[in-house]
Amino acid sequence: MKFTLILSLILVFSCKQPTNKTNVEKENKSIVKEIDKSFIKTTITFPSKDSLPITADIYKNKETPITILLCHQAGYSRGEYKDSAIELTKLGYTVMAIDQRSGKTVNNIDNETAMAARAKGLGDTYLDAKQDIEVAVDYIYNQNGGQKIILVGSSYSSSLALLMGVDNAKIKAVAAFSPGEYFKGIDINKSISTYKKPVFVTSSLSESVAVKTLVNKVATNYLTHFIPEAKGIHGSRALWKTTEGNETYWASFKEFLSSLK
Repeated sequence: MKFTLILSLILVFSCKQPTNKTNVEKENKSIVKEIDKSFIKTTITFPSKDSLPITADIYKNKETPITILLCHQAGYSRGEYKDSAIELTKLGYTVMAIDQRSGKTVNNIDNETAMAARAKGLGDTYLDAKQDIEVAVDYIYNQNGGQKIILVGSSYSSSLALLMGVDNAKIKAVAAFSPGEYFKGIDINKSISTYKKPVFVTSSLSESVAVKTLVNKVATNYLTHFIPEAKGIHGSRALWKTTEGNETYWASFKEFLSSLK
């Protein structure tokens, strides 16, 4: 009797012990996955024209193919779109943000492509990065079954995006955040004067006059120029939640994207 009673008490006590820490961690991880179920983020690499590995983050919305390519500004990485990419998946898009070889770090995400370029002794100027964007366009186009893409650029990469969009049949439309005459020997204003596809441009309020001049040869029926009332900020940081007036940038950008469907 005593032995049976003691055994019963041991069994009852053991059943009331707290859940194992490892099990709790597993449960928490499963909850996080459930919260982020609207998209899946994966990191990949593919070679540029000179075989330099390009690092990219894909933010996938269900089974939707990639149709938007996101390119960062000077000194940054694909981390520039850490939050903006997620917002785009909420709109139904699957997007890819790349590291170009001209850049460094932002939002605690290092530019892997730039580090690889420096390690190999390859050029890392703005124009050197053009091939990285061109190859990324080709990569997406081949992956999505030949659907034309929307090319998004920030600062120097927005000017590269505008240049590429003129004649590249794989590019459906271009969104340029703070484009400018950033390249010696290249006249962006003249180069983009023959645009025959939708173009969205915006910038900080202080940059808006220069941007208006930059795109003044683009036919108005193809051009959307959003000028913020708030101070705004340079590049696609205009979409960051920390930027005053980001809601107005998003509203205009969303309207532009909707017009492309």
